[in-house]
Amino acid sequence: MVKTRFQCTACGYQSPRWVGRCPACGNWDSLVAAQPVLARKTAGEKSSLHPLAEVTGEDIRLPTGITEFDRVLGGGVVPGSLILIGGDPGIGKSTLLLQTAASLSKRGVVLYATGEESARQVSLRARRLGIGGAGIYIAAETDVDQIKEHIVTLSPSAVIVDSIQTTSRPQVQAVPGSIAQVRECAAELQQVAKSVEIPVLLIGHVTKDGILAGPRLLEHAVDVVLYLEGDRHHNYRILRGVKNRFGATDEIGVFEMREEGLTDVPNPSALFHGARQEEAVVGSVVVPTLQGTRPLLVEVQALVSPNPYGMPRRMATGYDVNRATLLIAVLDKKVGLKLGPCDTYINAVGGVKITEPAADLAVAVAVASSYREAAVRPGTVVVGEVGLTGEVRPVNALNVRLKEAAKLGFTRAVVCASRDVQDYFETVQVETLDDALEAALE
Repeated sequence: MVKTRFQCTACGYQSPRWVGRCPACGNWDSLVAAQPVLARKTAGEKSSLHPLAEVTGEDIRLPTGITEFDRVLGGGVVPGSLILIGGDPGIGKSTLLLQTAASLSKRGVVLYATGEESARQVSLRARRLGIGGAGIYIAAETDVDQIKEHIVTLSPSAVIVDSIQTTSRPQVQAVPGSIAQVRECAAELQQVAKSVEIPVLLIGHVTKDGILAGPRLLEHAVDVVLYLEGDRHHNYRILRGVKNRFGATDEIGVFEMREEGLTDVPNPSALFHGARQEEAVVGSVVVPTLQGTRPLLVEVQALVSPNPYGMPRRMATGYDVNRATLLIAVLDKKVGLKLGPCDTYINAVGGVKITEPAADLAVAVAVASSYREAAVRPGTVVVGEVGLTGEVRPVNALNVRLKEAAKLGFTRAVVCASRDVQDYFETVQVETLDDALEAALE
């Protein structure tokens, strides 16, 4: 008799019975039935041992032909790698990988296995994108064993599976998309990728919380995890790397969605800072952020408004709302701004997400600018981390940030104190939040 185990789709916690709330992570209704995984090794089979000093190999990369995609990957796809791309429905995941298939097909045959569309539907989308399709073979297939047979028959240079949640194995007694099926199919495709040294690119669905659907083991098993982000109301998409065994993590690539598909944006800083450098704008500050290894200038806007109802609101878009609340408390306590009874709204322009503390000073200056109705001096960028005592702390790669700002025409910077600041333009080094507001605001 086989006992059914229940596993949390968020954290992987296992329980002998179903419970409404996961005891480990606290998520509700996240435990689902998990079937036992089939063994892959036969009895008596042994793995081979290799001394590390004797293992040799070159760092081979296959450029996709899409500059921003190659940037996030670290130079191109690595043969034998398993790459997982997630994102909201309709954000452009299938479009990006179909364009990638068209580029890789110039080097050899590409297998495109789709479980969500028919071959005719994929063909219609390819024609809309201006893709001829030579060298691309479509398999409208969900059985992972059949996909493996197609790989043996074609010997492709790359495989694309759209999506991993629609694939299944008949031997596993579970519905497609379940923990058991996703884990088993991913393991089978990983085995194929490593054994025949071809890259396998997987499309993954995301949940309403924005995380990849299925077990967290899926993200641990693959070599690269990428998220395609963006706002449906904007034409721009951001491909963000969150895991990469062959390159830098937190690298981003910027694309523009057009009729012919996703196109590279070579200078994204010009898109995400909308502040007019020649005019003073109240509540608007430009911060040179660092996304992976790429400097990116982003405009941060703030709006402070009195709230007569006694329950002030704190909202942030593209910035951590908890971090924003902390900065508001520092401004209230250390600078003397009476922000307690005021609604405060913060927005990072262009749909970009700022996750590093180097933007603290810019957010604080933007909030103070809106509260005091005092504009930031024209042509000024602001960067620095703010501590709980009101001090301005140093940030990494400061000169890289300032060089990008100078290249885009900015003439002044308010930054944290540093001994290694290069003279790109007028630079005001500050040690406290009070000094920063005095230097930045008119």
